[in-house]
Amino acid sequence: MRWTIKPKPETKKVEALQKALQVDTTVATLLLQRGIETYEDAKTFFRPSLNDLHNPFLMKDMDIAVSRIQEAITKNENILVYGDYDVDGTTSVALMATYLKTKSEHIATYIPDRYEEGYGVSFKGIDFANDNDFTLIIALDCGIKAHDKVNYAREKGIDFIICDHHRPSENIPNAVAVLDPKRKDCEYPYKELCGCGVGFKLIQALASKEGKTTEDLVSYLDLVATAIAADIVPITGENRVLAYFGMQVINENPRVGIAAIISEIKKKELTITDVVFIIAPRINAAGRMKHGYYAVTLLTETNPSLAKEYASEIETFNTDRRDTDKQITEEALQQIKEQKEQERFTTVVYDENWHKGVIGIVASRLTETYYRPTLVFTKSGDKLAASARSVSGFDVYNALENCKEHIEQFGGHKYAAGLTLAEENYETFKQAFEDEVCRTIDKNLLSPEVKIDMKIDLNQVDDKLMRIINQFQPFGPGNMTPVFMTENLKDTGYGKCVGEDKTHLRLTVKQPESNSLVCIGFGMGDKLDIISDRKPFKAVYSIDENEWQGQVSLQLKLKDIKA
Repeated sequence: MRWTIKPKPETKKVEALQKALQVDTTVATLLLQRGIETYEDAKTFFRPSLNDLHNPFLMKDMDIAVSRIQEAITKNENILVYGDYDVDGTTSVALMATYLKTKSEHIATYIPDRYEEGYGVSFKGIDFANDNDFTLIIALDCGIKAHDKVNYAREKGIDFIICDHHRPSENIPNAVAVLDPKRKDCEYPYKELCGCGVGFKLIQALASKEGKTTEDLVSYLDLVATAIAADIVPITGENRVLAYFGMQVINENPRVGIAAIISEIKKKELTITDVVFIIAPRINAAGRMKHGYYAVTLLTETNPSLAKEYASEIETFNTDRRDTDKQITEEALQQIKEQKEQERFTTVVYDENWHKGVIGIVASRLTETYYRPTLVFTKSGDKLAASARSVSGFDVYNALENCKEHIEQFGGHKYAAGLTLAEENYETFKQAFEDEVCRTIDKNLLSPEVKIDMKIDLNQVDDKLMRIINQFQPFGPGNMTPVFMTENLKDTGYGKCVGEDKTHLRLTVKQPESNSLVCIGFGMGDKLDIISDRKPFKAVYSIDENEWQGQVSLQLKLKDIKA
């Protein structure tokens, strides 16, 4: 791992913020690194307010979208709420459908089949709308590149409103309204909303026309927070406000479907990390293993006993997903070992029998292992489909854009994308992608980096610092958990490998003139020799709380150690 210490803020700024907030140097430095320079900035950061959300009508086409939906409700038109099959898509559909059903009885939902229709708006979905007399489709978390589909719907007398957050191509689809803060001609102040966030801005706008405020919509924010967590968008600005209040809803009064998912978790209070690793994978498992409609059904259910049944069904899908992704990851790793005839800047693997629903997870695991921009391909009908994942700092979407002559369809973000291509183009695309990455990537990005906020001594780690760090939550991109580095550490002599397979490292550390602290290093059992025999070492870690038999104590969660 590369250890990179973030630049120190200017001393004058640190001193000014210390004075304004009455905090120590450590806290002032952490805040400045997050762009918080004044008392007012800190107030906004530590005390998020719904008043900090932007006026939804600042988004391009919002007024048109609201007018068209109002017209459809007044005329009793059939409205189809259409969304992608992942967490962002299914939460978006649940959010919009739940809200619109309070206004009209003529609302239905549609999630495309991952295997028959693929990602985004499909001709089959439009045919479904046409056959069932829908005259308006609201597409969420997809649609920004669906030019031909929108035109096809228009020919059938069906209007489209698109709520998306993916990068548009040069031209915008010919829809009634296209809500996407990443449109070049959209001056909306915050560009990093997820699909569900864009959907929330639309219901915020609709509600405002009835004299309602954002406070009246707080109950929807458990869905928005779940989507923000799952889609790994920056938790800054508006996303921080939405996630902050959404986590309150999840912990205090979640919708019946989310409550059913978390009912078995023996934890007093969930963090956004728990949403990423506990709630999101289960919602995702429906679309991966069966159909995304199961997730929407769970998230819109109001009967607790039915929700329990649906959650149990989704738990089964999640177990199947885990088994499948473990097997495919092992096969992919074996394939890479057999390919290792030369050093490559990318990891690209393919097997026609791999389950399309888990190739994104497999791509993430391969990226963690080999730390290269990664593509995992499988057969999808008569085409090949792939999930792409990238390493920190490298834009895989741009790389695909520069290989588009070999691709039939692609879309996504800087770090995650999806694509399809003709099977006969696989080898030429694979080489083109390798050449493009080789040409454009900073070679330093091919080894994992741990970003360190600051260097501190062990005696600076105390309950007061932990209490303040806890107030930095929710954590995520743009506001990651603070990471520290401490030098001249020694194990007190009891360091050992722990866990069933002895892959984790547990030790108790001291510095001269400091108290001792317990450390846990997950997956770091192979580094036992570095700390044995009381040899001095340095460590990178975050500060964590460990609860054991009702007692809460501080511990260091190791990220890396070096002699």
